[in-house]
Amino acid sequence: MQRNKWKLKPVVILLASVFSTCVFADDAAVVQTEDVSVLGHGQSRQVQSITAEDMQKAAPGTSPLKVLEKLPGVSFQSSDPFGAYEWSTRFSVRGFSQNYMGFTLDGIPLGDMSYGNNNGLHISRAIASENIQRADLSQGSGSLGVASTSNLGGTVQFYSADPENKAGMRLDQSLGSSNMTRTFARVDTGMMDSGTKVYLSYAGQNADKWKGSGAQKQEQFNTKLVHLWGENKFSAFVNTSDRTEIDYQDMSIDMQQKLGWGWDNYAPNWQAAINAANGTLAPNVASINAATGPLDAAYYQGSGLRKDRLAGAAVDLALTDDVRLKSTLYTHKNAGQGHWYTPYVPSPGTAAGPGVYSGLGLPISIRTTEYSIDRTGIVNDLTWNAGAHTVSAGLWYEKSDSTLARNYYGVTGPADTNYFLSNPFRTDFLQTFTTTTTQIYAQDTVALMNGQLKANFGFKSPKVQIDATNLVGSRSGGNLTAKKSILPQAGVNFALNDMSEIFASVSQNMRAYQPGVDGPFNQTQSVFDANTPNLKPETSISYEAGYRFHGDALQGSVAAYLTDFRDRLLSVATCQGIVGCPSTFVNVGKVQSTGVESALIWSVAQNWNWFNSLTLDNSQYKSDYMSGTTLVATNGKTVVNTPKVMFATDIGYEKNGWFSSLDGKYTGQRYYTYTNDNKVDGYWLFNASTGYREKNVAGMKELAVQLSITNLANTHYFATVGSNGFVASDPQGAFATLQEGAPRQFFATMSGKF
Repeated sequence: MQRNKWKLKPVVILLASVFSTCVFADDAAVVQTEDVSVLGHGQSRQVQSITAEDMQKAAPGTSPLKVLEKLPGVSFQSSDPFGAYEWSTRFSVRGFSQNYMGFTLDGIPLGDMSYGNNNGLHISRAIASENIQRADLSQGSGSLGVASTSNLGGTVQFYSADPENKAGMRLDQSLGSSNMTRTFARVDTGMMDSGTKVYLSYAGQNADKWKGSGAQKQEQFNTKLVHLWGENKFSAFVNTSDRTEIDYQDMSIDMQQKLGWGWDNYAPNWQAAINAANGTLAPNVASINAATGPLDAAYYQGSGLRKDRLAGAAVDLALTDDVRLKSTLYTHKNAGQGHWYTPYVPSPGTAAGPGVYSGLGLPISIRTTEYSIDRTGIVNDLTWNAGAHTVSAGLWYEKSDSTLARNYYGVTGPADTNYFLSNPFRTDFLQTFTTTTTQIYAQDTVALMNGQLKANFGFKSPKVQIDATNLVGSRSGGNLTAKKSILPQAGVNFALNDMSEIFASVSQNMRAYQPGVDGPFNQTQSVFDANTPNLKPETSISYEAGYRFHGDALQGSVAAYLTDFRDRLLSVATCQGIVGCPSTFVNVGKVQSTGVESALIWSVAQNWNWFNSLTLDNSQYKSDYMSGTTLVATNGKTVVNTPKVMFATDIGYEKNGWFSSLDGKYTGQRYYTYTNDNKVDGYWLFNASTGYREKNVAGMKELAVQLSITNLANTHYFATVGSNGFVASDPQGAFATLQEGAPRQFFATMSGKF
């Protein structure tokens, strides 16, 4: 299938606008940028931020994770233009994938945001992007108070915007490529006499896949209340999300070479899927490498469904002039199904009864992975200012009940099945998990030499207990506990003068065991019983040091880091992903990451701002491991999906209502096999946007229009690596675990504030 061939005229118009808006501007106006806070001045760790202004430059509905990719150390990929398609989303920092990072929203844990997340949810479902105020990235390790037990690597802390002080309404309408529509509406009450303000918002997005058949749909409702009295604050929110997404086909290098860019699943051609399941394949499909199998070259369709309800309430109290207490209570309920039309299991030959979705003996059925989450927790933080000391301590407690199941449903034809199915004809496994998390921390920050020198030292103590019950199938049940009495962290920041500083930090972290698809309970009971007595939780020790400076025209930072990752645990698959066999869970030794990150912000001229970041990373496995009786020689090999070189650049202009930006990023080659015998090439990706906003026009407080283009050069590239996991070796390029990046896409938005 050929990609759409876009005419060059809209691209030329946009680029001309990006670099010529100054013609329409008055030199007297100066627009202040938000980049003064991006480099984390005063921190003892590498900490950087993006703001709501950064996200507004991106295409409507873009995930904040995608906006974060301009920061040093960050590698982000997704096969959709918004970075919101969760099956393909991959976010990693300094060689650690998102499974080894921690994420929070207003202090509430989001887990590791993996696709089969058992203790959280993805930020794209947690809150509409328009309601995010900022996101703080800590590349090395998060602060001790972050509510996470997965952050061997860094953390990302998202913060929602408060309701506005003035009453008003905002309405955004976006249209774009692939029949994309997005509507965002928000109403603010403004500050009432009681000291209370509230907002209620709706976001709805619908876009066809850019290749193949199907759509990505999502509806979100967000509401937040803030009540202020004296120096105290109470806030509460309720966020809902209903998302359905039709999957893109996972590709292999062999498939791409033989089937071309733009290959996808068979839908809506039902007969082609039936023919393939019966062994009748087109010649090019039949030639796909047998290691993958031509049955895996395409399925009829796949999809993911998620329903989330997230709510929280927080109180921030000034107990005395020097003591503050913040306490946040939260609850989260989730239901999810991942659908896959599988040719490996036929539908039953007879109907199962009235109202039951059953098959007619067709050679295809729908295989699902089904999830549910019901978790409740509380996060407490106490801060005491005592002269030169700032002492902080806290407690995080969470109880999470989750389920994991693999079911099969019969099909009768090409009907719409993109809804939650029930009454399966077969269940391969069904497991329930109760995960109890308790984590305490304490830290003292000391300001010396009139504040020129700041030192912090402290520790956290996590304990995570999983009680698993196997109800159906051959997977394991049992109990596992990961805990550490003391995980220390220390750091120092020294101001050389008013414009520059040096910093250094060291921290130790632990990742708790995970009850999900790729965790230790994805083994037979006998293997689990034999392995777990000697199982150790994964740990890391991270060191970093750097230099920051800020002047009138230049701001910058450079940091060097070393991370030792020990007792890496790997789930070794024993069959193709769609088949779903139990795996083995083994300790595969050590990983070491070293590197240098730098960022530079240059106010090139009045109203012009230029951001650049460079990352040089060397993440290597430091141990070989055994897969059964086979030695897998990984010692000295580069960590999968970890580019050694990344460079990002973003130039922006804003004056007298006109605004434009042009950004580009180079991502170096990435391996998808542990032995590094196959990889995907590096690539450049460019995006651009331009627009105009004016206040007090046509009875509105503000009217704005914006045009955005993603993948400006229409580059063909593999975005996601590891969509179906990673393998030890794939010299023939047969393993289907890659996803193509989206082609050039156009989006236009009109926004009004009333």
